Amino acid sequence: MLDPKVEETIQAKYEQLAPYLNETGRRIWAAVEALSLGHGGVTSVCRATGLSRTTIHGGIDELESTETAAYALEEYGAVRRKGGGRKPVTESDSTVLEDLEQLIDPATRGDPESSLRWSTKSTTQLAQELQAKGHQVSQRTVCRLLWEMGYSLQSNRKTQEGKSHIDRDAQFEQISQSVKQFQQRHQPVISVDAKKKELIGNYKQTGVEWEPKGEPTLVKTHDFVDKQLGKVIPYGLYDLSLNQGWVSVGIDHDTAQLAVATIEQWWEQMGQAAYPSATELLITADCGGSNNYRTRLWKWELQQLATKLGLSLHVAHFPPGTSKWNKIEHRLFAQITRNWRGRPLVSREVVVNLIANTTTTTGLNVKAALDEGCYPTGIEITDEQFDSIHLEKDDFHGEWNYKILPQAI
Repeated sequence: MLDPKVEETIQAKYEQLAPYLNETGRRIWAAVEALSLGHGGVTSVCRATGLSRTTIHGGIDELESTETAAYALEEYGAVRRKGGGRKPVTESDSTVLEDLEQLIDPATRGDPESSLRWSTKSTTQLAQELQAKGHQVSQRTVCRLLWEMGYSLQSNRKTQEGKSHIDRDAQFEQISQSVKQFQQRHQPVISVDAKKKELIGNYKQTGVEWEPKGEPTLVKTHDFVDKQLGKVIPYGLYDLSLNQGWVSVGIDHDTAQLAVATIEQWWEQMGQAAYPSATELLITADCGGSNNYRTRLWKWELQQLATKLGLSLHVAHFPPGTSKWNKIEHRLFAQITRNWRGRPLVSREVVVNLIANTTTTTGLNVKAALDEGCYPTGIEITDEQFDSIHLEKDDFHGEWNYKILPQAI
């Protein structure tokens, strides 16, 4: 039996060397140590380093192979032979990512403008559900896939935003089911919302971009509104099925008229060609702003649009305080924010061009146009006008879920 002090020496050397060694280096070094100790060397190195006997014997085989030595000289720095190692699960199982996304999608929460998202389901639970679907994955594999998808398992967080509604989760499921049903019938599904107003001029934008060293873009110190250039109001629309977006850059007010005008422009420029046989349109929106579920003008304008287009407009609102769950937030607006990071929005043209040139590796296609229309505030819809709207409310929270049918002209 070898002296215990020998193993302590090997352990000390390994602890110092390990941070500087890759997989091949650790294997070869362990093999050299084992061979230098003679009989029982593999066992001692195994105990001292925690490396498996298989790994150490593999290193010994490589040391004794002239082919391996020639390969090491030719491909210095490579961790393993080309094609070696276990294949990624995504190569052998093409649907695992799609099923994982469906499992975590209803439970996703976080700041949609951030690259970090997180799931309320544990990786163990997700692995079990994927296994039930026929996927051969472990908890560690799920953890790696989530990390690659931009997720991270976090500790408990407060998730109530404002007053939490008792039927919040039920409404999420309602929206999810409605979206699936529309997509199965090949009917369009869109997510709408207004992005935050942006100052036009040489003002600082958050984020950084590459510039010549020591030559940052100089911008104004204070963000006072330029009376001539003013602000812009990007009102956006995201097509959940086709991964496409439309943004109308308004210059007046963020009202229900701007919101519905944006939907009409999208239909004329993109939607009609994409869905030539459509008879329905599902609109998902939050509960506040210009598309507020309590705003009469919003429903009145939708009635005019439904009649003009000949479409039944179905509307599903996210519960109060949950606007960040709306798909447009992280699938369109977050991408636009990244695209113009560190770029002063010096003109309306710059805003439109930056939005229209927003792309992602998943194939996002965005079009944008300046909307110079006048959208005054304070427009009131009378009881008589409101009662004339062909409005049908859903049995479940009719204030959130309803449809507006075309009227005979």
